[in-house]
Formats: sequence, structure tokens, C-alpha cells
Amino acid sequence: MADTFGDFLQASVRTATPLALAAYGELVVERAGIINLGLEGAIIAGAFGALVGAGAGGIGAGFAVAMIAGCAATAVVALVVLWLRADAIIAGTAVTMLALGLTGTLYRSLYGAQGAALSVPTLSPQALPLLADVPWLGRALFVQPVITYALYGLAAALWWWMTRTHAGLALRAVGERPVAAFAAGISPVRVQALALLFGGAMGGLAGGVLVLAQVGTFAEGMSSGRGFIAIAIVVLGRWSPLGVAAAALLFGVASQLQYVFQSLGWSVPYQLFLALPYVLTLLALAGTQRRAEAPAALGKPLDDDTR
Repeated sequence: MADTFGDFLQASVRTATPLALAAYGELVVERAGIINLGLEGAIIAGAFGALVGAGAGGIGAGFAVAMIAGCAATAVVALVVLWLRADAIIAGTAVTMLALGLTGTLYRSLYGAQGAALSVPTLSPQALPLLADVPWLGRALFVQPVITYALYGLAAALWWWMTRTHAGLALRAVGERPVAAFAAGISPVRVQALALLFGGAMGGLAGGVLVLAQVGTFAEGMSSGRGFIAIAIVVLGRWSPLGVAAAALLFGVASQLQYVFQSLGWSVPYQLFLALPYVLTLLALAGTQRRAEAPAALGKPLDDDTR
């Protein structure tokens, strides 16, 4: 029983890892006052970049190219929204559609119709001595790929950076009161641009994890809505680094529950089990939305006086 529960939690953490990475990037973006619907595009761009990079230079190169690809996708959003002053929702949606189409086209052009059979090297789980032997949680938390351990450190570092550093406070000031931030000598455009690039890099890294730490190959559209789920996770986590970690884990658990229910052999359509993670997320969002406190300037374009 303990082994079965440990396997379940281990798979839940593995599922939650790319979601948490993307959600942490989106957290920084939304704390700066922007909603980046181009996150889905950054994830699929990162997944394709990981395939190309790993094929050329190994796993390390794969992750590097994944982050660059995610950055490039979000740089388009930054350019269109911050300098051309287009609507952020429309721009983000357009970038996502462009990335989905472009990666599919490049994939077929570079690897042909049989590209689905292509495989790349992947990270294997590495057990941490002593910690991996902790009952119940040891295997779940400490028998994971190295990228998951880096995520643990990122959660703590991001919390400290946002609450204890001048740059973190400047980010939050822009998301709350951009006029006051501008008066204090902070450039809201610069802060938002850097936040978007960070969010794109994290989205690309999330796509890289899908390829290099989970499935070991690329498939068209393999992001499967994870960018939009990550945006929901930020709301569910109430724009807090620790809350985002908990919300990502909740979705990971819900995703694994669908496989548990399918294995029970119940005579119901399997599509109901596939919808379970999304239904639980919607219910959780509905239960916390009234208590959530979004950044005051979230989704509001900058005034000319703050540029």
C-alpha cells in the first residue's frame, strides 16, 4: 500500500513540475500587471526547441534552446503590447496560434512525416540519499529528475526575491500602482518587458521538461493547454509563490487520479476521467476567487504618463 501511494505521489509531482515552472513565470508577469496568453505558445516553442537543441548538443543544450525559444515567443508579445500598444489578450492568443502552427510546420519540414518516432535523451530520476528513504513522501519528492529539485529552490528563491529585494518590490509596485512606481523612478515598461521575457523563458523551460524529462520526443500540440492551466494555477495560488506550488501539485494529483479511476474498470465513458483535472481546477477556482486579491493594475494598459 505504501509503495502504491508513493508511486502515485511521485507521478503527481512529475506531472506538476512543468506546470509549476510555467506558472512561476506567469506569476512574475502578472505581478507586473500583464496577463500573458502567449504562455501556451512559449511552452510549445520550448518543447520544439528542446528537441532541436538536444539532438544537436545533448540535454543541456536542449534546455538552453528551449528557454531561448520560449523567450523569443514572448518577446513578440512584449513588442506588440508594450511598444505597439496592442491588446494583450489578442496579442497573446495570436502568438500562441502562431507558435502552434510554426512548430508543427518546422517539425514536419525538419523531421518528415515519420518524425513522431524520433527520440531524444532524457533526464532520469536521481534519488537523494537519506531523503529518498523518508516514509510516504521520500519517493515522491526526492526521487525525481534534477530539474524538479531546481524547481524546489526556485520556489524559495522567488518568494525571497519578491518580498525582500528592491527589484521584487519594484515589480509588485508596477503591478499595483504603475503611476506611483513611475514617480519613484521605476520604468513600468522596462519592468513589464523583463517580466515577460522571464515568463517566456520559464514557459520554454516547461516545454523542455516535457520533452527532456518526461516523454523523450516531440509531438505537434503536445503543450495540450498547459499554458492556460498555468494561468489558472496562478489565480488558484492567489499570486503567491507558495500558493502556486500548492496549486500546481493539486492539479498534478488530479491528473493522476484520472488514471486511478480508469484502472478501476468502471463502466463510464473514459472522457469523464480525462476531464477530472479540469473540473477540479474549475471548482477550486470558483471556491477561492472571491478571496483572491489580484494585482490592482492587472490587465490594464499603461498610461502615456507612465511610459
